[in-house]
Amino acid sequence: MPTVDLTLETFESTILEGGTVFVDFWASWCGPCLAFAPNYEAASEANPDLVFAKVDTEQQQQLAAAMNITSIPTIMAFKDGIGVFAQAGALPRPVLDDLIGQVRALDMDDVRAQLAASDEDAAPATA
Repeated sequence: MPTVDLTLETFESTILEGGTVFVDFWASWCGPCLAFAPNYEAASEANPDLVFAKVDTEQQQQLAAAMNITSIPTIMAFKDGIGVFAQAGALPRPVLDDLIGQVRALDMDDVRAQLAASDEDAAPATA
């Protein structure tokens, strides 16, 4: 499946409805972004059941700012609408493939339980 270009208008719905979604934040002037692009495209073709999206940070500056993108390329992964991975830097293909496998293997019930527990720990105590 070819990669999907995301915009401020389509980002949230894609993340919430896409199942497992990988997002590459990039720019056309970024050498590492351009070097990473063929690996990302190949991973997209090899995993047609997943969504591989791209955000052009020059065209989508508001979205990049909202996602706190400070370095590119930045790769993010979402599963069932929950952010499960974010890292700046181009990943070699074997590392990208390993990441895809790790995200596939996540037990989202466990992830949700961990998030709920951390939310309870962060809640202010009332007297």
